[in-house]
Amino acid sequence: MSETPKEKAESARIRRRWVTLGEVLAVAAVSISGLTLWNSYTERQDERVEKAGEAAKASVVNRTLLLKAVADRSAKRLDLAPLRAEQSLQGQTINFPTALGVTPFDTTGDARIESGWFDDALVKARKASGLRAETRGDEKLPVLLTTRYLADGVLMTDHAIYDIGYATDTAFLSGTDVRLRGLSLVARVKGEDRKRLDALWSRKAK
Repeated sequence: MSETPKEKAESARIRRRWVTLGEVLAVAAVSISGLTLWNSYTERQDERVEKAGEAAKASVVNRTLLLKAVADRSAKRLDLAPLRAEQSLQGQTINFPTALGVTPFDTTGDARIESGWFDDALVKARKASGLRAETRGDEKLPVLLTTRYLADGVLMTDHAIYDIGYATDTAFLSGTDVRLRGLSLVARVKGEDRKRLDALWSRKAK
């Protein structure tokens, strides 16, 4: 039985609707696929940026020098070493406050601070400032350390002011004895900032 013209027109409209719906679904599928790819690409980019940032931070941390010090049994020497095992000290220049009148000391490989370099000058400077000869607790002597070291295979230079912790006691015949305690970071500086070093000593010597 053949369709009437009205039925043919209705069938054509139905087919057109199905075609239109199919096109809409196809476009939607393409859009969803595109969005999925874009999200995936964006996530990968974000992940790469994050990893690059973390690597940069890790590199900065690995190259930042922080020293630790261990006093020997006599308390006359501090042996210095980097906190990070992957770093290696190559040499140092130790500057003392101008008021002590002590010339800078250089070390190569064997990083250390010896009380014999400055103990007499320190005792005299304390006396000149009106400080007690014998300390009741630990005192602090600021020093400027210029340290050359290897980090990630690169030769670096660090300028920083550290406090040497020390104590003094007196004896009738031997005079004033200086005993070294340890080392603590005060501030990183640009170059050999003697002005800041002297200012720190002036405040401590009051």
